Amino acid sequence: MQAAVFRKPHEPLTIEAIDIDAPGRREVLVRTAASGVCHSDLHLVDGNGRFPLGDPYVLGHEGAGVVEAVGQDVTYVKPGDHIVACLSGFCGACQQCLAGHPNLCTGGIVLRPSSASPRLTLNGSSVVQGFGIASYAEKMLLHENSLVRIDDDIPLDRAALVGCGVLTGVGAALRTAAVRAGQTVAVFGCGGVGLSIIQGARIAGARQIIGVDQFDSKLDMARGLGATHAVNSAQDDPVQAVRSLTRGAGVDHAFEAVGVATLVRQAIESLAIRGTATIVGVLPPDAHIEFPWMAIRPECRVQTSRMGSNQFRVDIPNYLELYRQGRLQLDEMVTRRRPLPEINDAFRAMKAGEVARTVLVFE
Repeated sequence: MQAAVFRKPHEPLTIEAIDIDAPGRREVLVRTAASGVCHSDLHLVDGNGRFPLGDPYVLGHEGAGVVEAVGQDVTYVKPGDHIVACLSGFCGACQQCLAGHPNLCTGGIVLRPSSASPRLTLNGSSVVQGFGIASYAEKMLLHENSLVRIDDDIPLDRAALVGCGVLTGVGAALRTAAVRAGQTVAVFGCGGVGLSIIQGARIAGARQIIGVDQFDSKLDMARGLGATHAVNSAQDDPVQAVRSLTRGAGVDHAFEAVGVATLVRQAIESLAIRGTATIVGVLPPDAHIEFPWMAIRPECRVQTSRMGSNQFRVDIPNYLELYRQGRLQLDEMVTRRRPLPEINDAFRAMKAGEVARTVLVFE
C-alpha cells in the first residue's frame, strides 16, 4: 500500500510502498477513506522533541474508513462497517479505565508487543505506527479498542475530524473544564483544536467566547463557529484585550490550544477570580511555564486536558449526532481536501495559518 513516510525532522515526507500485516487477535484492518492533518504530526516533522525518533514513521492519527477484515476474537465490528480511529485506545481493565477515565489508559494494549511481528514494514524493516494509528496510509491496522463504529450516512471526511481535533477541543470545553451556560471563555490558538473548543463553549451556552490568534483568517473562522469576539495577538496584547472585553474581570475559562508556553502564561493571566486555565496543547517535554504570582486572580486553577477527557466510544457518536442536528459544525472546519501525495503542502498551509483542517482523501 502507499503511505507517507517520515524519516527526519525538517525533511519532506515521501510517498512509498510499504507492507501491512494481516490482522491478528483483536485487530481490525481498515481501508482508509480520510485523514485529518493534525498539528501533533507537524510537531514531529518540525523536530521539536515531543516524540522519540528512530525508525521511519507513518504518521497520522485522525482517520476514518471502512473495515476490510477482522482478526480472531474481534466482536465489535465486521467487514463493511464504517469506523473512526482514535489514539485513546483503552484496555478496559487498568485502574484508569475502571475509574471511568479510558483516555488515560495505562494498559498499553493498542500496539503489538515488541516480541511480535511489526504491523508495518518497509523492505522487511519495521516502520513505526504513529500514535498506534498511522492514518497517512491507504490502510490502517488497529486494535479493536482503538476505533468506534459510526453510522454509514456520516461523510467519512467529516467524521475523521472527530477522531482527534474535535474530540479534544469539544471535550476540553464540555468534559474537562465543564463550561456552564452564562460563563465567559477565551481560547488561545484558533486552529482545529481551538475552533473545536470554541464550538464546545458555544454548545455549553457560554455568553462570551473570545478567540485569540495571530492570523485574521483563523479569527474569521472563529467568529463563524461561535466566537463572540476576536483578538489578533500580533497586533494587540491579548491579556489586556481579554480583560478589556470582560470589563476588567477576566474570563471564567481560558484554554491554551497550541502547545506554546507563552500562550499558557497568557491564558493564566487572563483569568477572572476563581477562573480555570485548561492546557490542551502538547508542550515540548522541557518547556517551563513562569508567571508573576500577582498576575493571577485569587483561587484560580490550572489543569491539563488529555484528548478532551474523552470516553470516545460514547463521545464520538454523540458529537456526530450534534453534527446531524447542525449544532456542531464540521463542514466549515474542512478548509481543503487533498490527496495523500500533497501531505507536505498540507503541513505548509497549516504553518502559514491558511487552514483550520486539511483532510487527506483516499477515494
